[in-house]
Amino acid sequence: MTAVKTVNEEKLFQIVLAPHVSEKSTRLADKHRQIVLEVRPDASKPVIKQAVEKMFNVQVESVTVVNMKGKAKRSGRFEGRRKDWKKAYVRLKEGQDIDFLGQQA
Repeated sequence: MTAVKTVNEEKLFQIVLAPHVSEKSTRLADKHRQIVLEVRPDASKPVIKQAVEKMFNVQVESVTVVNMKGKAKRSGRFEGRRKDWKKAYVRLKEGQDIDFLGQQA
């Protein structure tokens, strides 16, 4: 197993771009303690883990990444393409939670 490379703290805050909110991501959060995030395309699993632990002050159990292909789109006779992006499924350890809405119960 390779040693985890430490990354500059400033770069860690640039890894996670946004939470990905969908029906599937909401279901995963409720059932499996997983959050779905949009991350930089050059980010690796250990770096994503470090970034999430640093940004949200939680403990991460595992990270799974998926490279998403951009959709082909048309506007009349003009064709275009959306950018490719990377999605990370981050499983949190038992008892950990991230509240993106900031609501208090």
